[in-house]
Amino acid sequence: MRFLKSDSRLIGVLLVLAITQLIGWGTIGLPAVVGRDLGADLGMSLPAVFAGSSVLYVTMGLCAPWLAKAFARHGARKVMMVGTVVSAPGYVVLFFAREPILYFAGWIFLGMGGSATLSTGAYIMLNEVAGRGAKNAIGGLMLVTGLSSSIFWPTTSFFSDWFGWRGTCLVYAAMLLAINLPLYAFVAPRRKIVTDNRGEAFKAAPPPAIPRSTFGLVVCVITMNAFVNFGISAILIELLRAEGLAPAQALAFGSMLGVIQVSARGLDFLGGGRWDGITTGLVAGTALPIAMVVLMLSEGATWAVATFILLYGAGSGAMAVARATIPLVFYDQAEFAKAMSMIALPLNLASAISPPLLAGLLTQFGSRGALGLTLAISCATVLILVLLGRRRPRLAAAAAT
Repeated sequence: MRFLKSDSRLIGVLLVLAITQLIGWGTIGLPAVVGRDLGADLGMSLPAVFAGSSVLYVTMGLCAPWLAKAFARHGARKVMMVGTVVSAPGYVVLFFAREPILYFAGWIFLGMGGSATLSTGAYIMLNEVAGRGAKNAIGGLMLVTGLSSSIFWPTTSFFSDWFGWRGTCLVYAAMLLAINLPLYAFVAPRRKIVTDNRGEAFKAAPPPAIPRSTFGLVVCVITMNAFVNFGISAILIELLRAEGLAPAQALAFGSMLGVIQVSARGLDFLGGGRWDGITTGLVAGTALPIAMVVLMLSEGATWAVATFILLYGAGSGAMAVARATIPLVFYDQAEFAKAMSMIALPLNLASAISPPLLAGLLTQFGSRGALGLTLAISCATVLILVLLGRRRPRLAAAAAT
């Protein structure tokens, strides 16, 4: 990749962020693997257990405005160091939890730390180092972080078998302090102000004039797809078990998902940037309802589960790229961050609501309840993408052909 060859300093930053983001995202996937053990130990229903992830995303959303000022004043490195120190006690609180209140308190700590360290902080750090080249660097990082579930679901299962879910929480707290914190403190770069050819800091361009209805459609597409992707990822193992798979078999199929998602994210690089976010979204989004129909009609047949994992993994992986690039069809790079910040609240709310809602449908109505809702939302997402395709600015439309 060109951006790796152009700045050797950027390679080191990407290695730091690849490791820390894998650990950060991988460890918070704890309920996806040990949700039943958590529920049995704490006397909580499965939907209540997954509500811990909802508390995390709501907390991340509420902390975002305050952290925006901290990132601007102190830089990503210092903020991410503080966020790591805040996250580690969250797992310690989970270790001591004997009732739901302390369980949710642990997720509040993880949400406060995650708002500083997960994704947003990483993208800001890359921008501090690469400036306008951060877009490609972010794409490269997405390829790596997509492996978090494939690596950490089996890892969580292994640690849980040896130490129980409580001991696993202590292991993850130690990983944050022994691995992530030193990498941020001693390896991650200090902030670098990016300037133009005249040595002046880049200034934001005036916002492009697009209809509010178009921006509303963009918000709907991103939020609805996030609802499906975050929800299905959280309940995937339980969903496959509800389809009749043995626990070990469900874990094996579920662990394949991350590898397939990462492979699909590489399509943007293989395509040489010829596709914009809307075109990628249309192709990827169409695969999601097809995958769900196959699973709903198969009654748990192994071939159908494999087909579902392949189609859903490819579609959701490519849609992750689309979610990050659809606003670029209508906004230039200077306004991209502002647009994404406006999308952050509904995006976080969808991420928070989806896991417990789908877990509740799974508990009450079986796999058909969860799949039915996600199928309807996925179909609606494709229809809205078609509408957005017709509203492309002329220059974006020409670039996409």
